[in-house]
Amino acid sequence: MTQHRPIEPADAASFPVDQVRAMFPALQKAGDFIFFDNAAGAQIPQSVLEAVQNHLVGHNVQRGGRYGRSVKVDQSVAEARESVALLINAYSPAEICFGMNATSFIRLVSLGIGQMLGERDEIIITDMDHDANIATWLALESAGAKFKWWRMREDGNLHVDDLRPLVGERTRLVACTVTAHSIGSIVDVASVAEIAHAAGAEVFLDCVHYGPHGLIDVQAWDCDYLVCSGYKNFSPHMGFLWGRFETLKRLPTFREDFIPDEPPYKVEAGTFIYENVAGMDAAVQYLESVGRNFAPSNNLSRRENIVAGMGAIRAYELYLAREMMRVLKDCGATIYGVDDEARIDERVPTFCFNIGKLSPQMIAEEMSEMQIGIRDGHMYAPRLMARLGLSMDSGAVRLSLVHYNTIEEIHRFEKALKELIARHS
Repeated sequence: MTQHRPIEPADAASFPVDQVRAMFPALQKAGDFIFFDNAAGAQIPQSVLEAVQNHLVGHNVQRGGRYGRSVKVDQSVAEARESVALLINAYSPAEICFGMNATSFIRLVSLGIGQMLGERDEIIITDMDHDANIATWLALESAGAKFKWWRMREDGNLHVDDLRPLVGERTRLVACTVTAHSIGSIVDVASVAEIAHAAGAEVFLDCVHYGPHGLIDVQAWDCDYLVCSGYKNFSPHMGFLWGRFETLKRLPTFREDFIPDEPPYKVEAGTFIYENVAGMDAAVQYLESVGRNFAPSNNLSRRENIVAGMGAIRAYELYLAREMMRVLKDCGATIYGVDDEARIDERVPTFCFNIGKLSPQMIAEEMSEMQIGIRDGHMYAPRLMARLGLSMDSGAVRLSLVHYNTIEEIHRFEKALKELIARHS
């Protein structure tokens, strides 16, 4: 595959953000409002909105019929599988399973693995993950599962050197995030897979938060399962599961007798939201269109355009992350996670922080009054809050940027935050 030179930090300022923003109706309609809560769900491009509308108007029927509209639904789902397979570099579109959200897929896989523990009864989980990728595994205790904790270090990330002694002949699975949804730290998941596979164990990756920020490559990462939430990746609300075909084929799942006992059908119990799957297909095509701005040739494959697009997005977001880190430090914030600019490559532009004795709730409320949307609370990560010495009641402030955000928005936030601090000093 053609290798693309990643754009340098000096080039990142030339990212066509105005052109990108023009593709998002919500940004055009929002006026002065700033979307800094993208970790909870990103906005969608016009092309995605049109894909959903076209489905609902043109073929809002059940698939599996012989008439044209029903056949079109089958075609739409198949095209979406192909697009998502290209997005994550799956071995086959048949490995892509659609459904409601990432959490339900984590639970589906955990229930299947719970029936196959045997002598390999140990599951390794982390204290940096969303609770969806912790509690779902802990629920297998009644099935005989034992658990080991891979702990985040004080520098705000998971280190594979700490994983090595935890993995052994009884390890069934290592479950971890690709990027912490709360503090933005990126995990070296390729090394996780190398360690786990050397011991005969499998790897389950929560890729929900990393998805909008960087290139997903299940082949390079050599993982066994991966989940994403489409609505974090510029599509409507939906989720998808990837697994190696043979791994999914072995996984015990619930299915009705008329459903084929093979992926993806055995995983997709019941009817999912076809129009949102069509939207996910369009979201992948949107990312390809971003890539065409940076690709060295007009004759590249769809995957190569995705590679170019996500490389450009990653470089631009690092540019944003550096500036936001500067702003927070200038305002005296305590940044949780990676707070060293020399290690900026270990994070995405998601920042979790507190400022002195100012309550997170008050900061979020006053920012809302100034037309800036951020989030406060425990971030659905009770174990991480405990690790950081924060209460579940107050937690922290989180702001999360994606590639349609701008340096100018960061500077507006800086001005607002300094005014807020001055009012309460």
